[in-house]
Amino acid sequence: MDAEDSMPCRHAGAPPQPVVDSVIALIRNLGAESALLGQYGLSSQEYNAALPAAVEGLRGSMSASVQDRKAFLGTLFQYMLDKGAISGLERPRYGDDTVYRLKISGFGDVAVIQKGCPDGAHSSVRWSAPTWAQETYLWWLCDSMRYEPGEHLSKGVNRLRQRFFGDYPDTVDGVIFHNHLCGTNQRICPKIDNSIRLDAVDVPPPCIYVMPDRMDGAFEWNWDGSQHRFFPRVLLSAFGISSEQAPFFTGYIGFQRRGGTPRATITSRFGAGRATTFRN
Repeated sequence: MDAEDSMPCRHAGAPPQPVVDSVIALIRNLGAESALLGQYGLSSQEYNAALPAAVEGLRGSMSASVQDRKAFLGTLFQYMLDKGAISGLERPRYGDDTVYRLKISGFGDVAVIQKGCPDGAHSSVRWSAPTWAQETYLWWLCDSMRYEPGEHLSKGVNRLRQRFFGDYPDTVDGVIFHNHLCGTNQRICPKIDNSIRLDAVDVPPPCIYVMPDRMDGAFEWNWDGSQHRFFPRVLLSAFGISSEQAPFFTGYIGFQRRGGTPRATITSRFGAGRATTFRN
């Protein structure tokens, strides 16, 4: 099984790498097409000089802004507040780390740390669990189509595994992979029948993964998915999924170390009797 199989969803219509390589070659070689450049009032020298800035500008215009990402999570959490799934919501303040504080009656506060694609060090390693949080989650808002979602997830888990066995003082209680692409024609989701309507868009339930606690003297940490958390049931309730059904939609990440490099297991669950597992 490949890393992309760690999640059930796929990107629909993402161009294969040979096509991407051909487009890159075309862009680079356009500097030699004097006749074509002349139609745009450019010389070869001007094209080659402006190419890096043009690529960066195009990249920026095609990428979701931080504000767009904040709007997606903020809208979802506001929906949870309106539905009574949570009792309070504190949004990130300008200049602070992007951490949402969700208040849950009878339990306490949950921290959701907003991050980008999980394969980057900033999104998987550089964070700290707030001291006020009963549970802390990384929420990966990844709109990159460079890899399939499962491969993005696997790369992030590999970094979390290094952090778990490192000298860092804290851990997270879970990770969530979900953004505005989920459930669209670009990222088809098998949980679309459980969607809610947000801003005239059908939004399926997030992919939730429970992370293990550290335990001295252990050889396995949540390897069998026995670790339980509180927040997944709360989050899934906003999508009409009952507490009894929530385990069928809650995946897990586990680690194992029996000499040598620690291993990781990733299990995605997307309904009763529907699951996929990847180990490396």
